Amino acid sequence: MAKASTIKDAIKRWEDKTGQNSAEAKEIGLQFQWMPIEKMDNSLGQLVKCEKLSLSTNMIEKIAGLGGMKNLKILSVGRNYIKAFSGLEPVADTLEELWISYNLIEKMKGIGVLRKLKVLYMSNNLVKDWSEFNKLQECPELVDLLFVGNPICESMEEAQWRMEAIKRLPNLKKLDGDPVITEVIA
Repeated sequence: MAKASTIKDAIKRWEDKTGQNSAEAKEIGLQFQWMPIEKMDNSLGQLVKCEKLSLSTNMIEKIAGLGGMKNLKILSVGRNYIKAFSGLEPVADTLEELWISYNLIEKMKGIGVLRKLKVLYMSNNLVKDWSEFNKLQECPELVDLLFVGNPICESMEEAQWRMEAIKRLPNLKKLDGDPVITEVIA
């Protein structure tokens, strides 16, 4: 059986394909690797100027190796096997968008380290409890949330879900792709 791609191999392929130096690039796409990447590792640390990193559609189980990525603003890790938010601490002060839909996240523990997070796309995960959803309140700048497809949403009518989510996260401007319109009573 063929073995998984490493981050190092994927970066090398990206450089060969694009003709760019990964240490200088602001946007790097390592999605859809064949063979898929299974582990994020410290090789990512060389991507010092990277602002947007895509590792979507691989077989990654946990977030790691973000230590040297001091400029990372957007991390895309959708369609993997990620179960937790741990490993994001090194980018806590810069990350503004986390695209983590279609993973296996049930617990929101660790999301609160992302103090600058504005956009969280985490549809189609496994969050089923309001106590877990409430941990999003630890992200004071969150304004755009995609959460549809989680058991918590599917367990109620859409209007009821929206009302409850907006009540718990009053700063939201967009929920599940639709603008949040709040009634202003004069």
